[in-house]
Amino acid sequence: MNLTLVLLLAYAAGLIGLGVWIGRRVESSGGFFVANRRLGPVLLFSTVLAANIGGTSTVGAAGLGYLDGLSAWWWVGSAAVGTTVLALWIGPRIWRIATSNGLYTMGDYLEHRYGGSVRATITVFLWIGMPALLAAQFIAMAKILSFVAGTPHWAGVLIGGIVVTAYFTAGGLLTSAWVNLVQLLVLTVGFAIAVPWALIAAGGWSALVAAAPQTTDYMNFWRGGSSGWIYLALVAPNFIVSPGLIQKVYGAVDERAIRIGVGAAAMALLIFAIGPPLFGMIARVYDPNLVDNEHALMVVLTTGLPTMVGALGLAAVVSAEISSADAILFMLSTSLSKDLYKRFVRLDASDAQVLKMARWAAVGGGGLGVLLALVLPSVITAISIFYALMAVCLFVPVVAGLYTRLPGVPEALAASGVGAITLISIRLADLSGSSPWLDPTLLGIGASAVAFVVVAAWRSSKAAPVEPS
Repeated sequence: MNLTLVLLLAYAAGLIGLGVWIGRRVESSGGFFVANRRLGPVLLFSTVLAANIGGTSTVGAAGLGYLDGLSAWWWVGSAAVGTTVLALWIGPRIWRIATSNGLYTMGDYLEHRYGGSVRATITVFLWIGMPALLAAQFIAMAKILSFVAGTPHWAGVLIGGIVVTAYFTAGGLLTSAWVNLVQLLVLTVGFAIAVPWALIAAGGWSALVAAAPQTTDYMNFWRGGSSGWIYLALVAPNFIVSPGLIQKVYGAVDERAIRIGVGAAAMALLIFAIGPPLFGMIARVYDPNLVDNEHALMVVLTTGLPTMVGALGLAAVVSAEISSADAILFMLSTSLSKDLYKRFVRLDASDAQVLKMARWAAVGGGGLGVLLALVLPSVITAISIFYALMAVCLFVPVVAGLYTRLPGVPEALAASGVGAITLISIRLADLSGSSPWLDPTLLGIGASAVAFVVVAAWRSSKAAPVEPS
């Protein structure tokens, strides 16, 4: 067993210990779901940023940087754009509604605004997509362990699943917020040291230019290969209406904490977004013929860097995967226990029973994520499934519900259904390769908005009084 693996396993064990210790204070569903609405700007900043930096924004984005160059910035940069909208407009507005009406989950909001049928429909959609998102984080962790220690893929996935599930199940959002603070510190220090060190060790910017493939767009910031500004359509909406992020916002102590904490997280993402693509581009200097482009980040952290610096960088990456995974477990456990179990299965369930179900749902969700991680081929493939589904099903109903009062259940269901059907149809037709404007997610959101407006207009015309002739 090498030193790097020992350090990573010790770090993971420390996170579990911290989570279990903090989790002893959580004795109610309010503490588990929304941390009793006591998160100030610092904890909100750390838990939102930690949730936003995961397997796709590190291992996945570095892989995109290896293939596509500078335009891979847009993968994480688009998340920053969405988080800015959440901080300034959506977050404060939905927080006011949540605190006034005792809402804990995204499902609570959907039922408050539209009714139980919309809540049930969206919850089912999310449960179809969220395990794939969780699997992406476990795949990323498995790739790290496999590269640095030769650990079998299944073993790396299992280790990741055990670590995340153990500490999150102990205390939910309260545990995550404090553990995320530690993870973010390791992440910040690790990347702040590893990125410039790796660039210098590889020979500087000129070495990256020399190692770039002979394509005209590798150094193009706006679009290169499959990457570029089009990621705004796929990624940004998810960081505006993500159930996990919305529920973290519910935990804020006030609106000021949301604007400062979530806003600071958005600014941090704008800066962080360049790190992973740079790692991917640096990897070409060392190995221009990688079989698996998602190994690019590990190539850099284990080549040309001192052992301790590389280990710190790997710990930073592991922190990212774990923190993002616990945010997904948060969505899974709360949606099942509150949106399905409490609302449709046992309406008379006590607070203790809901809390128990939330913990069991976290265990079940972690297990499902592990199983999917064993069959899905890559981090980006896994994450794209969820991002696309959540964007087309949630974006229009949530945002429209905050700013319009009249539309109801038919509009919300039409928007989600038409969006999902359009997404699937465009993917099956494989039209996106011919033009970025034929992106399945972009067209799905557009179709969802059109369906919402059309149904609203039709219902309005039906309800209008008929003037006597």
